[in-house]
Amino acid sequence: MNTFLLILYFAAYIAVTVLGLRYYTHMLQLSSYQFQGYFRFLRSKPHRYGLHVGFLCVTIIGGMLGSNKLGSAFRILSLLFLIFLIFQYIPKPAKKKFVVTKRVQRLFVTYAVLFLILGVIAVYLYFTGGQTISSIFIATSKSVSNFTVEGSKKRIAAGIIFASFVGLLPLVTALCNLINKPIEKRVNDWFIHDAQRMLQEHPGLRIIGITGSYGKTSVKYYLWTLLSEGFRVLMTPESFNTPMGVVRTIREQLTPMHEIFICEMGARHVHDIKEITDIVHPDDGILTSIGPQHLETFHSIENIIDTKYELFDAVQEKSRQGLKFANGDNELIRNNMRHENVVLYGVSEGCDYRATEVKYSPDGASFKVTAPNGEEAEFSMKLLGEHNVTNVVGAIAMAHTMGIPMTKLKMAVRRITPAPHRQELLKHGNVSIIDDAYNSNPMGAKMALDTLSKFEGSVRILVTPGMVELGEKEAEYNKEFGRQAADAADYIILVGADHVKPIKEGALEAGFSEDRLFVKTTLKEATDLMYEIDAGKPKVILLENDLPDNYT
Repeated sequence: MNTFLLILYFAAYIAVTVLGLRYYTHMLQLSSYQFQGYFRFLRSKPHRYGLHVGFLCVTIIGGMLGSNKLGSAFRILSLLFLIFLIFQYIPKPAKKKFVVTKRVQRLFVTYAVLFLILGVIAVYLYFTGGQTISSIFIATSKSVSNFTVEGSKKRIAAGIIFASFVGLLPLVTALCNLINKPIEKRVNDWFIHDAQRMLQEHPGLRIIGITGSYGKTSVKYYLWTLLSEGFRVLMTPESFNTPMGVVRTIREQLTPMHEIFICEMGARHVHDIKEITDIVHPDDGILTSIGPQHLETFHSIENIIDTKYELFDAVQEKSRQGLKFANGDNELIRNNMRHENVVLYGVSEGCDYRATEVKYSPDGASFKVTAPNGEEAEFSMKLLGEHNVTNVVGAIAMAHTMGIPMTKLKMAVRRITPAPHRQELLKHGNVSIIDDAYNSNPMGAKMALDTLSKFEGSVRILVTPGMVELGEKEAEYNKEFGRQAADAADYIILVGADHVKPIKEGALEAGFSEDRLFVKTTLKEATDLMYEIDAGKPKVILLENDLPDNYT
């Protein structure tokens, strides 16, 4: 390989290394730095991993063949692999942008250290130990092939080391994440202890934990609106519902002026809720729902139930007087109640705070709420769907119990707006969009379809990539989603490939017209189509779920 090609080769090698590590670190970040999600992503992209393995094999063979024509051809092929990989990893617009956090910076330091270690090993082999290790590869090649080995044994040994870094690049990211785990734990522990110190210095702060398979973010926003009528309230922003998200909220936003801290608690694994309650020690808790979400990591409904009830365990452990509220419309909650003095809310009979005389319209709902003491009040709101009546009643129940009178809550309920991407109604002329893009699950998806079905007199369009993280039942739940969609939508636009096949099957089995069902590769193609559909009357479009880049 002449000097120009050699320079080009090393430039391409460095470019692939940097761009590739950026790409796989982004996918690791989207997987919450969890190996299960990251390796699921790798399994879904075998062609990418195959390119790296192909480069590694071609490079090794080229080195073994030496400087003859066939060896040169393999080295040129190796260069072409690198150039092709560069185009694969050039950054493209992402739904959730790559964020260069301190953790990402530490990962890149580890990548550099690992690369330098391999470099030292390669140099060592080249000058001292190349003869022995090269003989192993040469003997292996002779046993499976009749290749004539002419290349320098030392050059082969060093080349194999450097080629392995790029050839195994997706695994390098995983390895460095594993190496950094003890460091990340120490960093996280320091931040956690600092947040706990801040909470201890604020003894009058009342902490309300909110968890559930769905609805927790919405209830958090609604409760913040209602409690702000009488208190200075801090809530975890957006979906900051992980231990470090909660810690960050405390360290960056908590002030001595705050009287209440509403803490959303998310979970993907068993005991995730306990990990958060051990940090904040909530005084009160709200359980918004239990359902089949994140089954891929929970493995069973029983594990989900146990984990969600860890919130009430923590409340009861801190004080017997702690308030515990739960969604009385949720069958799994009612059938698995394991705590005393839990206040149920909802529209069902037997709820302590119950909504009756519920009336729906495309612009919202009105209803009457009856408290346990018999007090009644009529409410109206701009939120869509029956599930939001339940969610708002839960917020009313907590706020009323904490001393805010119903008359004051009536005005606050009118001001409630949807949480971002949770059935948020957006209007553009003759087109209404129900944005329910955040993290779909079977029960939430069904509720969204119920909302869509209420827009009679409009052309109803569903746009969805399907549901994920449902383990072995993923295809089953997506197929049932397709059957439900057949009754609620006039047009169905599916986005993607594997996840949407069961939805298509379910919809067609339910009698949905194949002429009104479309499958598009990207969200842009789907959104272009949803606007192109000639409805002849007002259109209502439900955007149900939006998978991040590590699922697409």
